[in-house]
Amino acid sequence: MLDSNIRNQLRAYLEKIQQPIELVTSLDDSDQAREMLALVQEIAELSAKVSVRQDGDAVRRPSFAVGRVGEAARISFAGIPMGHEFTSLILALLQTGGHPPKAEASVLDEIRAIPGRFHFETFISLSCHNCPDVVQALNLMSVINPGISHQMIDGALFQSEVSERQIMGVPTVLLNGEHFGQGRMTLEEIVGRIDVGAVQREAEKVSARAPFDVLIVGGGPAGAAAAIYAARKGVRTGVVSERFGGQVLDTLAIENFISVKETDGPKLAAGLEQHVREYEVDIMNLQRAEQLIAAGEDGLAEVRLASGASLRSRTVIIATGARWREMNVPGEKQYRGHGVAYCPHCDGPLFKGKRVAVIGGGNSGVEAAIDLAGVVGHVTLLEFEASLRADAVLQKKLFSLPNVRVITQALTTEVTGDGQKVNGLVYTDRASGESQRIDLEGVFVQIGLLPNSDWLKGTLALSRHGEIEIDARTQTSLPGVFAAGDVTTVPYKQIVIAMGEGSKAALSAFDHLIRTSVS
Repeated sequence: MLDSNIRNQLRAYLEKIQQPIELVTSLDDSDQAREMLALVQEIAELSAKVSVRQDGDAVRRPSFAVGRVGEAARISFAGIPMGHEFTSLILALLQTGGHPPKAEASVLDEIRAIPGRFHFETFISLSCHNCPDVVQALNLMSVINPGISHQMIDGALFQSEVSERQIMGVPTVLLNGEHFGQGRMTLEEIVGRIDVGAVQREAEKVSARAPFDVLIVGGGPAGAAAAIYAARKGVRTGVVSERFGGQVLDTLAIENFISVKETDGPKLAAGLEQHVREYEVDIMNLQRAEQLIAAGEDGLAEVRLASGASLRSRTVIIATGARWREMNVPGEKQYRGHGVAYCPHCDGPLFKGKRVAVIGGGNSGVEAAIDLAGVVGHVTLLEFEASLRADAVLQKKLFSLPNVRVITQALTTEVTGDGQKVNGLVYTDRASGESQRIDLEGVFVQIGLLPNSDWLKGTLALSRHGEIEIDARTQTSLPGVFAAGDVTTVPYKQIVIAMGEGSKAALSAFDHLIRTSVS
């Protein structure tokens, strides 16, 4: 199954295994089972410390477990972990074999100390770029703590179970048979949810920080750029972020980042964090800002967090970005994750052969329709305006596809379902005023962004669209408070623009610092 180049790379990785491990298969008579057996046997041929047994008794077949010889395996794969999940397999082999994981020592200690029994199951699609982070985090936890186990499940291979459990978005995680979460989750997030004291302990650590010179709220491209530029000025810099990387983490193909011909969101986000960590920047991840309090007589502004912690700083740069815009129609929230989705790359494979709709005729909507057309049975694209707004080259590709229908002047008014999953949508034909219904099983919403500025209402000036109003130097209506990126009134929400604005905000903050007397 593996070409010679991958075999050679894998052989080099497997040399890092310190303790013998075994791959235990639970197979059936399917073609996938034969492919799985061929894969594990090929892996075993590359290292004397890897062996294969074919006497597994797992319920889900085909599957295979990864464990140390003589111990019960705590990691398993119900599916063939290729594509985005191949790295998950490699890490599972290395970590089970004793190669130390790349994680903060404090987080590893916290995982080891978690009491109880936790069996996680993660439904994924092999094309999902968010799924590996969750799979790898849960696999690592299973290696570290004997009370934790995890199985990755390829939803495309176990379609009947996906339908039975009404799983319509990936990654979907079950804990001890019950729904635990859906979508991207980091190792720290998962640990925080099952270790009840983690949030309070972290809040106490955060609150104990000394005041910053520059505090950046948000860890996307704008926030990362601001952190680097501020730190390079030699001032005390901190970044507090709900998730470092921001919405870039949910972006697949990036082909307009100058000097980089092609990359993807998770890779770019990892690069941003790595670059920021090259400097003396205090990164406080998984912390959501709730309130901004303007500087008082001591010259320090305060940012209060949802965890109960608070931070103080001489200047603040707000770079909280934006989120997917919702349709706000009946049925959308009810069926989110049960037919209503926002990431075609992640969730598209779960709708293989089915009928879906894409809402939105801009670049993201048309790209989503093109992507989905290669997987699903039929795509209906609905656009509010009289014509599509996407680039001409994308429209040409879209209209060349035989299983795509485009409806313009369409106002979606309702997502319908049977109580468990989507079964259609209703729209108004704006030309005739008539209401129309489409029978389908999935709705992908691609209608733009909303700024993450709700927590700032009444604190500083916002536009009628909720964006933070800034001047040419990124200054907000509050002295010493700057803003950058998609959360602001700056036109054109692009990664490269956000980075430039973040850099500008850091330079403006530094200029403010050197012109303001220290109390």
